[in-house]
Order: sequence, then C-alpha cells, then structure tokens
Amino acid sequence: MADPTTAPMNAPVTAPVTAPVNSPVEGPSATPLLDALARLLIETGRCDRRGIERATRAAEQNHGRLDQILLQLGLVSEALMARSYAELLGVERVSPTLYPADPVLPDLLNARFLRDAHVVPLSADATTLQLAMRDPLDQFTPDAIQAATGREVVALVALPVELEAALERLYPQESTASQEQEGEEAPLEEDAERLKDLASEAPVIRLVNQIIGRAVETRASDIHIEPFEDRLRIRYRHDGVLHEVETLSPQLIPAILSRIKIMARLDIAERRLPQDGRIKLAVRGHEIDFRVSTIPSLHGETLVLRILDRSSVRFDYTTLGLAPDLVARLRRLLDLPNGIVLVTGPTGSGKTTTLYTGLTDLNAVTRKLVTIEDPIEYQLTGINQVQVRPQIGLSFASLLRAILRQDPDVIMVGEIRDGETAQIAVQAALTGHLVLSTLHTNSASAAIIRLRDMGVEDYLMTAVLRGVLAQRLVRRLCPACKTPYTPPQSLIDRLDLRALAGDAPVVLHHATGCDQCRQTGYQGRLAIAELLEPDEAIEKLVFARADHLAIERAAIEAGMVPLFTAGLRAALAGETTIEDVTRSVRATL
Repeated sequence: MADPTTAPMNAPVTAPVTAPVNSPVEGPSATPLLDALARLLIETGRCDRRGIERATRAAEQNHGRLDQILLQLGLVSEALMARSYAELLGVERVSPTLYPADPVLPDLLNARFLRDAHVVPLSADATTLQLAMRDPLDQFTPDAIQAATGREVVALVALPVELEAALERLYPQESTASQEQEGEEAPLEEDAERLKDLASEAPVIRLVNQIIGRAVETRASDIHIEPFEDRLRIRYRHDGVLHEVETLSPQLIPAILSRIKIMARLDIAERRLPQDGRIKLAVRGHEIDFRVSTIPSLHGETLVLRILDRSSVRFDYTTLGLAPDLVARLRRLLDLPNGIVLVTGPTGSGKTTTLYTGLTDLNAVTRKLVTIEDPIEYQLTGINQVQVRPQIGLSFASLLRAILRQDPDVIMVGEIRDGETAQIAVQAALTGHLVLSTLHTNSASAAIIRLRDMGVEDYLMTAVLRGVLAQRLVRRLCPACKTPYTPPQSLIDRLDLRALAGDAPVVLHHATGCDQCRQTGYQGRLAIAELLEPDEAIEKLVFARADHLAIERAAIEAGMVPLFTAGLRAALAGETTIEDVTRSVRATL
C-alpha cells in the first residue's frame, strides 16, 4: 500500500493489495498524516486542542483512527472533515452535481463492493476513472478498482451524506420484505409481529438511518415521510421551505413507517388514530431529539419528524437576527417586575425560540423561572419546565393556577389558547409576576383584539400588557453566492426604498445558489419583528374598542417599525431578499 504522506491520492498504486476495505491507516507512515490533519483542524478552528487530545486518547484505547474517532464523538462534523481532507491532501471535493445519473462501468464494478467501500465512480474514459470517496485515506479501494478496470483512479473527497444518497440511488439494495410483497395483491393488513419483522431487517434499518442522518447533516428542521399509491415521498424542510430529496418504492411504506414507530415507542399496530412520540439518537456524534407525529392518510400513515438539535441551537439575540434597537427595547420589557409580554405570529415563526432566548437572558440564581409547555422542545438549565398533559387534566390553565402557589418570579406559558388561561395569566401579572406567552395572530395590534375576544376586560388589559412582539422568520442569504443588483425605479418608488436606504445606495440581492447552500441561495434564517408598547394613545383606543388597524396606526406614530418595513431594511442590508420578505410577511396579512 502506498504511503499516503508521500503519494498523491490520484496517483496509481501498483503495490500488492492485502488490506481489508476501509482499513485504518497504520504504521509509521500514518502518524505524520494524522498529525498534520490534527494541526490543520486546530489552526482552522474546526476543533480545539482539548478535543484533539480527547479523541487521541480514545483512538489509543480503542485502536482506532484519530479522524474517525473525531467524527464518532461529534467533535468535528462530516462536512468540516471532508473540507479538511481536501485541503490536507490537495484534492477536490465532490459537488452534488458531479454524481452520475446512471452507474459508471457497472459490468466491471460490483455494486456490493462499492456500497461496502463507500465509494461512487463519477466518470470514466479510456485511461482514467474519477472516484468519490468517503474515506480518502483508504488506499486499498483505489488499488482494487484500478486493478479491476485497468484505469488510473483519480480520487476525490465526498461528503458522506451526499455519497450515501448517491449509493442508494445508483445501487439500491432491495429488502427481502419488499421482494416478498411484490406478488401480493391484497391490501397490507400485517399484524404487529409482521410489522416488527419488516422493521427489523437490516436494509430497512440502514435506509431509515440514512434518511435521518442526511437530514441532520444538511441541517433540516423536519423530515416529512408521505405515502402515495405509487411511491413513498421523502421531503426535508430547510429554512422553512420543503424540498423533495427522494422517492422510494411503495412496497417499503409499511417497513419504514413501522421502523420509525418502533424507534419512537409508538403502537405499530395502530394505524387508524394519530400518535405522537419522541426519539433520542446519537446522529453523527451528536445527541439529537426527534418529535414524531403520525396521522392516518389514504395510502398509509403520514409521518413527520421534527429535528431538535441542541448542539446547533444558540439562544441569543445575535443569532436570532433581531434589530439591535428592538432587542434593547425588548430587554427593557423583560426586566420589568410584572406584567405580560406576548410574542405573536403564525406557526413556525420562531415565537418559542424568542421566548427561550429571553428566559436565558433572565436566568439567574436570584429568580425562579417556570415554564408551561406543550411540548417541551429544549431543556434549559436552571429553569423549571413543566409539560402539559391534557389526558390527565394538566392543562395550561390548571398548571398555571398551581404554579402561582410556588412563588415564581417569571412564568412562561407556551400559548394562551383559551379564555381561562388568559384570565389566570392576567391575574398572575396583577399579583406581581412577569408572564411571557405566545398568541397566534398576524400582527402585534391584533393580539389586543384576540385578548378582548377571549374575554379579557379592557381595563385589565391596559393594566398588565407591557408589550407585544410580532415576528416572522425570513431566509438568510448565502454569503458565498448572493448577487447584488440595483432594483428598477418602479420598485424603489412603490416600496419607498430610497427613504429606507437613507444616504446609502439602494442595492438588493438575488439568491443565486451554490454548493454551500444546496443551490437554494439561502443559508439559515433570521427574525424580523415589530414591537408594540402600549402608551396613553393606544390605551384610549382600547377603551374605545377600536379595531387593530387603528391601534397599529397609533403604534407606528409612536415609533413602532412595522413588520414589512423591518423586512425591507433587512433586504437593503443584504441579509435577505425582497421576494422572501414578501412571501413570509405579506402572505399572512
């Protein structure tokens, strides 16, 4: 086997091959290469020295390889490790667009060998073959492929999740369960034992793990598994937008759904009623929670997994992307000793994340903080979190009433859903507690009307309501590929962009798309918001039972920046696009 410290990865190797597939790099020649990799990871900030030392000890104890231990412990992500491999070895990384539509040299290369070796041939001519490799330090596989094809192998570094997806597409491994079912014409009426047998097959387990692992690696927020008559559709939600990632054979529907239900400790024989569950998994070295929901549909159960990756969530206002002046005003409201502060918006607008951020800011030994949630999404250190359980009588209202007897300083109610909860929250605020909660309204002013509709008296509302934050999430432009442009004068005039830009030139950006953002042009999301703080003029409108438009006009006159204007400012700052602001804000108005 060639010395990887001296021979480039694309050099032909003629030494006899005796090592097993994906064998660790061993011996004196391996140490300098892995040492260089460790130095590169530290210098680029992809892993700290303490993490390297921890992985080194684990590698020595388990006779493993340093880079693989780093991945297994989650100290370095697969994407960063792939980038490090490429920089260290001076080779290219594989773009998703390079994977072929059909298998390359299928007569010469065995599909099982390629799956076991975790490699995908990309293209071939008469003399060379490009090879995507999950492990670029594996020298046996290029040697074996060179011997089998008679072509010089040019090795490239692949991102594991993209490579596994290509392997599954190009070299599918049918489960025995799906093969057995091909001849069946009767409806699938398997009993619990049959479903367990389907779900316990190795190909099904591996396929479900690939679906989950790929979603986590690409930072998806949800996995949607949807059965149809002719296919099983898999979609991921990235930055609030669903993307179809693959379709599978309809024969796999019962096996895949049963596998996930077993993981979530759900009743696999119950397919007529909705079910909810949780899964806790170590994926790519990270502890990740999944919230699982099933509902019956025409061709089977539709299943959604909500991904709650604690390692990727940071509860701070900078990460949220809220405007600094708005954050300062919000912090001032949260520092008040009593009253109600609401966060409003549609489902998926980041309301809970904003409240968690505020709670993290308030968390101190001198304060008792209690939350009532349904469900508890993230565990917050030092904060008492309580789960609503309606089936045993633990509703928001009953829990809130009980918590008041525990003398808390700050109470977060996950959502004010009914008049009873609203009335108790008002009483809590009147008796010296700061209450944080959410409402499903499209604007800050509409929250006042919603509370009125729930039966909260006007005099109580004006006495306790300190502020209402209405927010949306817009997609953040990918910094690597966003393209500036000067908008047409008609758009500048219609949206009054000149006044918003001030002395700066009016420049907007297109979402172009590149490998770093999965060709979407966007990478992550940021919050835009409006903050209404009731003043004397608004209180008079409340007593006059004015509608939300009159209240909104008064708030704007008092200095509130409307939601759409906040979005336009973010677009002018190069953080998002006009199109995404319009999609997320105007669509709900």
